[in-house]
Amino acid sequence: MPKKLLAIVIMALLVGMLVAASALADKLICVSKEELRGQETVDNCLVKGERFAIIDEHGAVRILGPEEIKTMKRLNPKAFEQPAYGILYHQEAPEMPKLPPLAVPKLAH
Repeated sequence: MPKKLLAIVIMALLVGMLVAASALADKLICVSKEELRGQETVDNCLVKGERFAIIDEHGAVRILGPEEIKTMKRLNPKAFEQPAYGILYHQEAPEMPKLPPLAVPKLAH
């Protein structure tokens, strides 16, 4: 039983870190096609094989891998419906939609 509890805690922490990273994220920018200026959605670009990164308000860049994109789509699908912008037009890109605050479950005693 303790192994299951430990696995659940670890999974919760990993999901929490991913959610925290996406909640602090500022913009979703295409890094493989620099000249994008909102002509297509992020989802359409992903289908074509384009790569994206999250750039926060401080300029920190985090390239998204396939697993991160898949998880983000499940948690925040609206982020992939927005227009896609390349790094050349970073200033024009819309902010990523934020996730609602997480519900905190009550502990059973």
